Amino acid sequence: MGQQSLIYSFVARGTVILAEYTEFTGNFTSIASQCLQKLPASNNKFTYNCDGHTFNYLVDDGFTNVLYFVQPAYCVVAVESVGRQVPIAFLERVKDDFTKKYGGGKAATAVANSLNKEFGPKIKDQMQYCVDHPEEINKLAKVKAQVSEVKGVMMENIEKVLDRGEKIELLVDKTENLRSQAQDFKTQGTKVRRKMWLQNMKIKLIVLGIILALILVIVLSICHGFNCH
Repeated sequence: MGQQSLIYSFVARGTVILAEYTEFTGNFTSIASQCLQKLPASNNKFTYNCDGHTFNYLVDDGFTNVLYFVQPAYCVVAVESVGRQVPIAFLERVKDDFTKKYGGGKAATAVANSLNKEFGPKIKDQMQYCVDHPEEINKLAKVKAQVSEVKGVMMENIEKVLDRGEKIELLVDKTENLRSQAQDFKTQGTKVRRKMWLQNMKIKLIVLGIILALILVIVLSICHGFNCH
């Protein structure tokens, strides 16, 4: 993957771009900004194609900062041949970094481009990482897809159970019964171990008693033979 596969990225609060990074020039910055104005305010991912490039967006569900509700939007412009997995993975990584650094902080009141100096280098680093490790990014994306698929199957199974008329209370009762059975099994196991320990101790004491008795008999026999006093 070439160095120019990811060419431009920004983080915005609503329609206000707070931080951006690019090493290239072109009208992609204005196109990305125009698309930002049209994004629906929901937690979703969007990709637009234009002139051999993709404009990828991730709209976060937001966080609250005392008096303000902040809903960040993340964008990256990539060459179309890169596909969608790497750009979306990049946006997820940038979102995590931004939330850790500014969640509940000055992102709520920052003016346009005021976070360039602080967060621009972080965008650059994440961009470089995703460009340099496309195979790892794709593998992680596949794992996430598999996890989502498993979650989907679990939810489908739960819905089927509910459709059959089994109530949540019944499911809870089953869970409690399993816990109770597990606790009973643990208690019985402890009793069995204690009983076996006591039996072993009894056997050891009996053997010890026999050994002491034999020693006593031998000593008495020897002393009698030699007229010990």
